[in-house]
Amino acid sequence: MRVTQASEQAQFLAQLDSLESNISVTQNDITSGDAYTEPSQDPTAAGEVDNYDQVLAQSQQYSTNASAAQGGLNTEDSALTQVTSQLQSLRDLALEANSGTESTQNLSAIATQVQQIQQSLLGLANTQDGNGNYIFGGYATQTQPFALTATGAAYSGDNGQNQVQIAAGQTVASADNGNTVFNNILTGNGSFTVTANAANTGSGLIGAATVTDPTAYTAGDYAINFTTADSYQVVNSTTNAVVTSGTYTSGQAISFNGTNINLTGTPAAGDSFAVTPSTNQSIFSTVQNLVTALQAANGTATSSTQLSNSITGAINDIGQALDQVATVQASVGGRLNAITTQLSVNTSQQTQLQTTIASLQGLNIVSAYSTLEAQNTTLSAAMQAFTITQGLSLFKYISG
Repeated sequence: MRVTQASEQAQFLAQLDSLESNISVTQNDITSGDAYTEPSQDPTAAGEVDNYDQVLAQSQQYSTNASAAQGGLNTEDSALTQVTSQLQSLRDLALEANSGTESTQNLSAIATQVQQIQQSLLGLANTQDGNGNYIFGGYATQTQPFALTATGAAYSGDNGQNQVQIAAGQTVASADNGNTVFNNILTGNGSFTVTANAANTGSGLIGAATVTDPTAYTAGDYAINFTTADSYQVVNSTTNAVVTSGTYTSGQAISFNGTNINLTGTPAAGDSFAVTPSTNQSIFSTVQNLVTALQAANGTATSSTQLSNSITGAINDIGQALDQVATVQASVGGRLNAITTQLSVNTSQQTQLQTTIASLQGLNIVSAYSTLEAQNTTLSAAMQAFTITQGLSLFKYISG
């Protein structure tokens, strides 16, 4: 087949265009610093980079989630610290009121201070994070969870606990709902509570009440009934069966079903004390009960005994509230530690992924310049060859 001069020129020009195009690509690579600008230039590396980019984006999202949860939990931790401080102040006031030396005027002043603490606790229970979400509302983060009532506080939140994913297969609760922190507080010693009958006329005072033998303890409703000032019967309030009886000595424990209950003072015949299983009670009800007892004091002997027993019950309930808040705060601390650890892991993973991606995408600059030099040399040689070929063409001699 005859090769014409025109076809040779076309082939030379096509080769020159290809060489110039390759040079342009190499120059662009050097300018961008990337090993390739189009996935088609290195499909294998481009596919790996795409996979790594997806893993990196997921890890970065986990870190964003973790940081948000960390902020919320730090807000909760601060609020719980303040709740603890308020409850300790409340207990101190209750102990002061229970000294037996306070006048009715002083008791009224203490009641006012207790009400101020109640307001402070309400504000803490309605704490909001930086985004305006109520941290103790459960899932109902846009609804104020607590509002005071005549007997304590109404809760408008729910039992939800938002979970945040901070790593593959790992979530943390970003807050605790108000029921857990403020409402579901066991009364008494956490197993049972002792209360004096409001109709008691003696001076019997409730002291320490404990479970001494959990294996023998049977939860139920009981009554310690005084048949005389120095004799009692413990009766099962459901069956009316006598559990035990004995002679009363002030300060000496009354024991039955694995429990010890200390009473002091002088009960009157007909006085009774109820022993019932602990139930859940809100912090706000505990505070309101204390306020009510302080305001009802009128200085009489019977009133003083009733006040002391009411305050003793409040002190026990405050202790349970402190324990509950401490338990929740310990859980918050554990979650914060988990987040801190995972954020460190995520950061290390992201650094490694970014290094790997850079190694796949990054240009070997020395090799690129070497390639560019070779491409320029080839182009120069091709152009020289083209010029020589053109100079030796038959067409030149014929036309001359």
